[in-house]
Amino acid sequence: MWNALENAGICVKQGGKLFIAIYNDQGWQSKVWLWVKKYYNANAIGKFLMTLLCVTFFALASFLKDLITFTNPMNRYTKYQLLRGMSLWHDWIDWIGGYPFEVASVQQLVDFYITKGFELQLKKETIYLGCNEVVFHKVK
Repeated sequence: MWNALENAGICVKQGGKLFIAIYNDQGWQSKVWLWVKKYYNANAIGKFLMTLLCVTFFALASFLKDLITFTNPMNRYTKYQLLRGMSLWHDWIDWIGGYPFEVASVQQLVDFYITKGFELQLKKETIYLGCNEVVFHKVK
C-alpha cells in the first residue's frame, strides 16, 4: 500500500491535489478483519465458513438494530440496491472477501505525505469501519 501511495504522489505536479481514501486503522478490529479476509480467500472451506459466520453476524446485527430503532427490517433489503448500487448480499461478500486489506490512520497518511512535499488540505476522519479521506496539496 505504501508503495502505491508513493507512486500516486509522484504523478502529482507542484500545485496539484492528491485525493486518498484508505480504510481506517481500528487496531485489533482491523487485525480480525484481515484474518477473516485471508481465511476467506485461502480455499473453498474458508470461503464457506467465513461467509456463513459473517453473513449470519451481519444479518443478526442488522435485524437487532432495526428492532431497536423501530425500523422495518425489510426496508434494509428492498431499498439497499437503490442506495448503494449493489445488493446487500453482494456488498457483504465484497467486504468479507476484499483482500488484500491494508489500513492507515489519517496521521500516518499525513506523516507519510509531508515527507513527500505535500500539505494536508482537507480530511474526513472516521473512528469506525470505513475510509479516512484526505486531500493533499503538493507544495514542493
